[in-house]
Amino acid sequence: MKIVTYIRVSTDKQGRSGLGIEGQRAAIAAYAATHGAEIVAEFEEVESGRIDSRPQLESALRTARAKGATLVIAKLDRLSRNAAFLLNLQDSKVPFVACDIPTANPMTIGIMSVLAQEESRMIGDRTRVAMKAAKARGKTFGNPNGADALRRADKGNTAAVQVIKTRALARASDLSAALEDLRNEGFNTLQAKANELNKRGFETARGKQWHPTSVARLEARLAA
Repeated sequence: MKIVTYIRVSTDKQGRSGLGIEGQRAAIAAYAATHGAEIVAEFEEVESGRIDSRPQLESALRTARAKGATLVIAKLDRLSRNAAFLLNLQDSKVPFVACDIPTANPMTIGIMSVLAQEESRMIGDRTRVAMKAAKARGKTFGNPNGADALRRADKGNTAAVQVIKTRALARASDLSAALEDLRNEGFNTLQAKANELNKRGFETARGKQWHPTSVARLEARLAA
């Protein structure tokens, strides 16, 4: 049995000190020993629970999918209030085990994600009510000049293009490991790589299916 592990701590201080990490590693090691599992990849995330971005989780899911492995999460309870995490986990179609909640399954994850989304909606509603009340008292929010300064400097469009390029490069970087796996497994033609990427659940940056031309563009971006 092959497993990919995911460990998360919520603050940079915890990440530097190892606080929380060692306990999670111990739980995963115990699970691996009990089930005779081979750890093929490990991922650690130092991230605030309020931030939806989970790049290391996404990498862990891609790796597990690419290697046909099970994702093992040390502590699901501390993540169960984060809708983005739960929905990523549910939608990934990757088999998973949570060491602290061994009975967790796609159905319970789905219920957790619904509750987390509802909590997020309620927080948003309270924030909007508070902002409306503050505006009624004369308080202003944001930059009153909006994008005028950028337009005067002729930087608005340049900044937008740079954001697109940065996202495309980040996406290419995320897929580099998957391409390397495909090459190691003997998928050498563009068509073979496109077929296998589609089979393994990878999507293009626009959420589309892969074709030889899109694989070629991806490889060119990585080479550049």
